Amino acid sequence: METVKPVVVAHKGKFIRTFAKVLNIHKLTGVAPEEEMKKTKFDSENVKLSQSFYKLEEEYERTLTLEALLAKLFATVSSIKAGYAQLQHSQSPYDAIGIQKADNLVVSELKTLSELKQCFLKKQIDPNPERTLVLAEIQELRSLLKTYEIMGKKLECQYKLKDSETEFLREKLEYLTKQNKLTEKRLNQSGQLCNPLENLHLSALNPTHFVAYLQHTVKSIRGFVKLMVEQMKLAKWDISMAVNSIQPGVFYYKQDHKCYTFEHFVSSVMFEAFHLPHFSTSRSFKKKEKQSKTEEKQSETEREVFFERFTELRSMKAKDYLKARPKSRFARFCRIKFLQLIHPKMEEAFFGHLHLRNQVSAGEFPETSLCCGFLEMAKRVWLLHCLAMSFEREAEIFRVPKGCRFSEVYMRSVAEEGLEEAEPRVAFTVVPGFKIGKTTIQCEVYLSDGGGPRG
Repeated sequence: METVKPVVVAHKGKFIRTFAKVLNIHKLTGVAPEEEMKKTKFDSENVKLSQSFYKLEEEYERTLTLEALLAKLFATVSSIKAGYAQLQHSQSPYDAIGIQKADNLVVSELKTLSELKQCFLKKQIDPNPERTLVLAEIQELRSLLKTYEIMGKKLECQYKLKDSETEFLREKLEYLTKQNKLTEKRLNQSGQLCNPLENLHLSALNPTHFVAYLQHTVKSIRGFVKLMVEQMKLAKWDISMAVNSIQPGVFYYKQDHKCYTFEHFVSSVMFEAFHLPHFSTSRSFKKKEKQSKTEEKQSETEREVFFERFTELRSMKAKDYLKARPKSRFARFCRIKFLQLIHPKMEEAFFGHLHLRNQVSAGEFPETSLCCGFLEMAKRVWLLHCLAMSFEREAEIFRVPKGCRFSEVYMRSVAEEGLEEAEPRVAFTVVPGFKIGKTTIQCEVYLSDGGGPRG
């Protein structure tokens, strides 16, 4: 027992001395054990935050350096592009100094590209990436400006070239026009040149002649419509209201398309009863009701009569013909159609009186632009009618109902906008179509989304 005691005492004394030492340390520092642990933990967190901050800063610098490298790369490519454009421009016209400068620039920028590649592979860091970014942007803008200047010069040269070509072609056209007039004059004097319809014989008549004259007729109708619309504007008419009264509920793609409604109205009046001899029933030209239309044939005598009247009226002015034959069928046709086209309210709005109507009813057409335009149109419609009656199988007229699907076989659109619809529909027929034997002449139609009922 005596040998054990000293060991125990020694162990306790060592423990006590260690504990006292720790207590003395805490007394000197003034920090409790728990606070010491908190402080240690806080310091470690600060160290971690500092490390994270340094990592972010390094990442930002690395990104900025890469951006500077890419900016310099694109700026160099833009410089090469500008140098190549300068090289091409200096080829024509040939400029030795310009070619040498452009070549030096391209070679220099290619060397810069090689240097940039080596910097990237060796991971050489740019000491001032912000400055490099600004300089690269300036370089790229200068290169673009230079490229655009070269393109502008090139376009200016092309413009001058085209302008000189245009001037040359204009002079050539004037020369050829003069030569054609001289040739035409010589041929007319020798009797070798004439209008295809001038010396046309009944036996040589074909649908091509009808199509050619139909074009002249349509042109005269549009000329009269233009005069009529001008009179409406002078009278301060509401054009949209007038159009809607003729064809209600039609959608027009453009304001100018409303004139087609007036063309529809005028052609409807002028071509009414076109299929009848002289636009009216007549005992001498009455058809047998039992005979099918497809089997009918004009007699040789009737064809000759209509063709002679076509030839006779065609060589005269409408006003002279009316003075010479005031009681002719053509004179009666002109009076009836004019009174149908020009309503009394319209005439009063245009001229402030009804004197014109009274004069026309008496068989006199005054020398006004509207009357002259009407007589020219009436003459062409009448001649077209005589020509249609001159065929062995007389020409048949047809119109397309409103809301009908568009067909390229029988129709031609007067406006391209309507063709863009998924299923184009007919709003109204502008100019009727015709059939002569197996030949179909397309009618002109206006297509609109509000064309009518679907079906």
